[in-house]
Amino acid sequence: MDTMQALRALLDPASRPDPYPLYARLRDAGPTWVESVSALVVARYADCDALLRDPRLSAERGRDQLKHMARVLPADAPSSVLQPWFLSLDPPDHTRLRRLVSKAFTARSVARMESSIAVLTDELLDAAADRTHMDVVADLAYPLPMTVICRLLGVPMADEPLFRDWSARLTRLIDGFDARMTSDDTMPGWLHASVEMHRYVSGLVDARRSDPGDDLISELLAIRHEGDTLTHDELISTVVLLLVAGHETTVNLIANSVLALLRCPDRLSALRDDPTTAPALVEETLRFDPPVQLTARVVSEDAEICGVPLSRGSFVYLMLAAAHRDPSQFDRPDVFDPNRTDLTHLAFGLGPHFCLGAPLARLEARIALTRFAQRVIDPAASQDPPPYREHLNLRGPRALPLTHSGIRPAGQLRTMPVGSSTSGDHDR
Repeated sequence: MDTMQALRALLDPASRPDPYPLYARLRDAGPTWVESVSALVVARYADCDALLRDPRLSAERGRDQLKHMARVLPADAPSSVLQPWFLSLDPPDHTRLRRLVSKAFTARSVARMESSIAVLTDELLDAAADRTHMDVVADLAYPLPMTVICRLLGVPMADEPLFRDWSARLTRLIDGFDARMTSDDTMPGWLHASVEMHRYVSGLVDARRSDPGDDLISELLAIRHEGDTLTHDELISTVVLLLVAGHETTVNLIANSVLALLRCPDRLSALRDDPTTAPALVEETLRFDPPVQLTARVVSEDAEICGVPLSRGSFVYLMLAAAHRDPSQFDRPDVFDPNRTDLTHLAFGLGPHFCLGAPLARLEARIALTRFAQRVIDPAASQDPPPYREHLNLRGPRALPLTHSGIRPAGQLRTMPVGSSTSGDHDR
């Protein structure tokens, strides 16, 4: 099987339960130019690690897409739809926007959320206590980060169904091979969703501008740095990004972590007895079964990348999930082992584009895993492998049904979850 055949197989939904043998083929092939997708495919850890830091590779992979979007958008579409997410910008634009946003998204503000996230997790588990079964995705992994990000931004939870639909369509933008615009003048479903979501968020921003509250949108409106502030379009684009990225990947991180524990009962038992093992479990999940499987960059100048001559504008696909199973980097890479000494990964990126929401995602996952282990008695997966989402890039179960013997009352627990550990919370 050559590289193109492996890529086609990855696009096949039948590969979702276990794509890792296909990633191994891509890794074994080495960096390969694939003409049919006009991209260099890179899958080894050392290469991905180096290229995420390489200044010759640009994150601005959607400039041509924005030009096409401008042609097909309706005349009354918000102008903010054409404002790129700051994670898709390069310095100095990326540096400026990230600096402004990070002032309202600090590690200290995330740490203050620990107790409220623990209470919310307990409430979600309480709701499943009168049943002998639960769906980890529907009952815990999805509502936890969605509720947290809505509360953080001041979005009414009554509008959550709108965001579920918009986000499901917008994630096409994050799905790698399926993100580019078609050449005709039709609007894809994700672009319709983007227009609708930007209109909604614009209304929220206008309301907070006239009546500020105790929420992140109000904080973003008030931010100043050396006379600089977010423009209206930048603010709306940032809020949309936070709403989508603020829950989509964390849903998968929690679900993938629980699935790993269900398959390793000894790890689940160890977590129940010692909550301080939660950070390592989360980090190993990020390596072993990452919620984001790949990322893309664009060559900003003619250059030789991994020994392959590339012209300016060429795409480079970094297959992070393949890199995380690289035997030259990890001992027994296909084994889930939170006790490994080589516990590192690229799941949150590196350098200036290191994920701004990493501390919150880690905190939510640690608390969810700890409370699940402490409270859910004898959980057993009803279906393994579970049904997976259709996405190639955003990897996680569509549902994770399980049976259990009961759910312990939160008041009976002797230890509280450990969510505030800073293990792994660094920007490499």
